[in-house]
Amino acid sequence: MKKLLLLLFLGFTIVGFSQNTAIPDSNFEQALIDLGFDTAPINGSVPTANISGVTSLNVSYKNITDLTGIEDFTALATLRCYDNQLTSLDVSNNTALNSLFCFDNQLTSLDVSNNTGLINLSCEFNQLISLDVSNNTALNYLNCRSNQLTSLDVSNNTALITLYCYSNQLTSLDVSNNPALDTLG
Repeated sequence: MKKLLLLLFLGFTIVGFSQNTAIPDSNFEQALIDLGFDTAPINGSVPTANISGVTSLNVSYKNITDLTGIEDFTALATLRCYDNQLTSLDVSNNTALNSLFCFDNQLTSLDVSNNTGLINLSCEFNQLISLDVSNNTALNYLNCRSNQLTSLDVSNNTALITLYCYSNQLTSLDVSNNPALDTLG
């Protein structure tokens, strides 16, 4: 019985360490290779064990169009992915995230719905028509200028200190629930 349990344990351990995360964007995978989280050649995946403990990731200026696989960076606190060709970004599974810099892309969709500890969000110069930050109650800094937002609700963001939202299509903005707000532009 002990041998059977030992074999099962070893089997699960080996399977756990051999799991891979799909990385369909070759530019994203090349960036991970350059950072030492993967090895050449590009094969469409990275060992999950190599990325699950990463706390900071900078993949800016890499011509990336798809960040599929980012969801397995489960310890990620800071993500810099600016100046790429991203059209959508879902970091809702990256619940440790506190800083996201995704400006200068082509984002039409950004999901930060589960990032309750998010403090800094810089998503300016995209094509966002909506942005839901209602669950980001720790948010101190929000830069969403130069998008296509027609509305922005920051009523739950009572810790907000800095808000840049100009060059959108906003007709009104209510900041009466933001007592810490120091900079509005």
